[in-house]
Amino acid sequence: MPGLNQDRTAGADSRLQQGQISRREFLIRLGALPVAAMAAKSVSSAQAGEAKLPRIKFGKVSLSRLVCGTNPFNAGSHLSVFVNHEMRRYYTTEQILKTLRRCQEVGINCWQSGGGNYKMYRRFIDQGGKMHYLSINSNPEDIEKVARAGGIGIAHHGEATDRLFKSGKLVKIHDFLKRVRDAGLMVGVSTHMPAVIEAIEDKGWDVDYYMACVYERHRTAAELKKLLGHVPIPLREVYLQEDPPRMFKVMRQTKRPCLAFKILAAGRLSERKAWVEKAFRETFQSIKANDGVIVGIYDRYSDQPGEDAEYARSFSSLSGKA
Repeated sequence: MPGLNQDRTAGADSRLQQGQISRREFLIRLGALPVAAMAAKSVSSAQAGEAKLPRIKFGKVSLSRLVCGTNPFNAGSHLSVFVNHEMRRYYTTEQILKTLRRCQEVGINCWQSGGGNYKMYRRFIDQGGKMHYLSINSNPEDIEKVARAGGIGIAHHGEATDRLFKSGKLVKIHDFLKRVRDAGLMVGVSTHMPAVIEAIEDKGWDVDYYMACVYERHRTAAELKKLLGHVPIPLREVYLQEDPPRMFKVMRQTKRPCLAFKILAAGRLSERKAWVEKAFRETFQSIKANDGVIVGIYDRYSDQPGEDAEYARSFSSLSGKA
């Protein structure tokens, strides 16, 4: 995800394969030619062993402000089943490991993932990889496994967090968080709702960091009806322009580091280079100097790790100045 993301190239790629557009036109439509210099610069730096990204203090480690996300690896586009199929076809185990190695080359030193991907992380490390691993999880049985694999932290899964919050049962995640702490890992909470962070801050829970989706994408039909006056289709994925400022405000109000995610609205802002650049710039402008950004990588059509790293380098200095 220039910081291209997920579905950005699907339509143009289809026309390219059918011979309806040239490769050059394909690249121009993607906005890839303007960023070729940036990507080349990143490649050169990596080859010279000089690739670096701005970092933040994150517990006992120094974390790059740009973190590799995982949804494209897991075929979770949040766009359509067709894009999911294409992601699944592209991201074989070997391709995931190749993409992680490229992320490392350009200065990204952390992978955020979930489920059983701690096993793949361990394989990456055993093959000489040097990245940190943050898990997103709500299964207590995985806590020790993540710790043994070398993970540095676990955030309670945002979907589960938000369901419990909406039902008035947020306190149920407290035991999970305690078990994460007891395992010697950093304790995190992931959410798509600013109100969740506010609630946990008010309670003074033992939490090290938040993963904050900048779009509250899972409102109910009743909530959307009240907010918009109608219910959009499809209901399950609604992204509103007014959401990011609300989450950014809450992120700035906590001293704890926050990792903003879905800054490109799960690929919806990835069709044009200007949109991608604007999303990166406004995100870094709106978060604290000790916050980071998680971005999913779908590098089938361009060097997204290098492109996104260049945006992070360009805009990181804007944080904390609002």
